[in-house]
Amino acid sequence: MQVHQDAPVIGCDGDHSHDTDAHVSDVTAIAKSSAGVRRQARAAASPADLNDSIRECRACPRLVSWCQDVAVAKRAAYADETYWGAPVPSFGADRPSILIIGLAPGAHGANRTGRMFTGDRSGDWLFGSLHRTGLASTPGSVSRDDGQRLEIVRITAAVRCAPPDNKPTTEERDTCAPWLDRELELVNPDLRVVVALGGFAWSAALAALATCGWSLPMPRPRFGHGVHVNLERKDGHSVVLLGCYHPSQQNTFTGRLTEPMLDEVFTAARRLASGCTIHHVGTLAVRSGPWQGPIRGPALDRRLVALERLRAVGREHGCVVGDRRRVQDP
Repeated sequence: MQVHQDAPVIGCDGDHSHDTDAHVSDVTAIAKSSAGVRRQARAAASPADLNDSIRECRACPRLVSWCQDVAVAKRAAYADETYWGAPVPSFGADRPSILIIGLAPGAHGANRTGRMFTGDRSGDWLFGSLHRTGLASTPGSVSRDDGQRLEIVRITAAVRCAPPDNKPTTEERDTCAPWLDRELELVNPDLRVVVALGGFAWSAALAALATCGWSLPMPRPRFGHGVHVNLERKDGHSVVLLGCYHPSQQNTFTGRLTEPMLDEVFTAARRLASGCTIHHVGTLAVRSGPWQGPIRGPALDRRLVALERLRAVGREHGCVVGDRRRVQDP
C-alpha cells in the first residue's frame, strides 16, 4: 500500500507498524475506539499534540479502510502521486481568531494531500476566498508544501477521515467529536469567530461549543448562509458562530454559492475577529437578537441607509445604535 511519507503507515492487519513523520512522537498512543479518542483528546496539551493523535487515530474501521482503499485505487489524474490515506490533522494558526469547520476530508483532496481543503475544487474556492479577504497568504491550496500560510485562521473538520459518499455515520460523527471538543478548548484564548461550512458542520460546531461551556439559545438556531449566533461563556468569553454554505461542487456548480457570497462571510469573519460589531453579513441583515433569516433587495438597502444615519447620530451622543432602529444606552 502506498501512502504519503508523512502519514502514519498502517499494516494490513491494522496494527501500527512505523511512522516517518518527525513531528509525531514515538510514544503517541493510537486511539482504536471512542473511549480511546476521548482519552487521547484529553491528553493533548497543545494543538500540535492533538494533530499528532489525530494522525494516529484508528477508531472507525470503516473510515480507516475506505481511506486506505482510496489511497491504493487512486483517481486516474493522480495515479503517480502517493496518497496520504489517513486521518487529516487541522491546518493553520495554533492560536486562531477564526476557526473554520468543514464536514470531512475529500477522498481525492485532503485524503490525498494530507491537509484540510487542499487539492480539490472545494479547497480552491475556500482558499481563493480567504486570500481575497486577506486571510490567506496565497489563493491556491494544492499540496502540504505549497507555502500556504494562515496567520489568524485554523481549518478543521467535524470528521477527520474521508467517508464513503461524503456521508459519515452518526456513530462515526460522535466518535470523532472529542477531537473537535478538545481543539476548541486549546484554541480558546484568542478565538472570536467560528465559521461552519454547511449544516453538518453547523450541528457539530453547536455541540462542541456547548460541550466547551458556551451557552446556546433555545431552540437551537437553524443553519443558514449568513446566519450568525452570538454565544457567551460564564467566564465572559464570547464567540460568534457564522453559517456558510459548503463550497462543494454541488453548491458552486448550481450557483447556490457564489464567490461574492463566500467573500461576504469571510469579510464579516475578519471584521468580527478584529473586534468590530456587525449587524449584517453581506446581503443578509441580522437582528441584535441571537439570529434571524435573510432580508434582501431594496428593503435591505433602505434599512441599511436608515441604520447608518442612526449610527451617525448615536456617535454624536455617545450611544450605541443597534439594527432595530433605536438608540441604546452603552
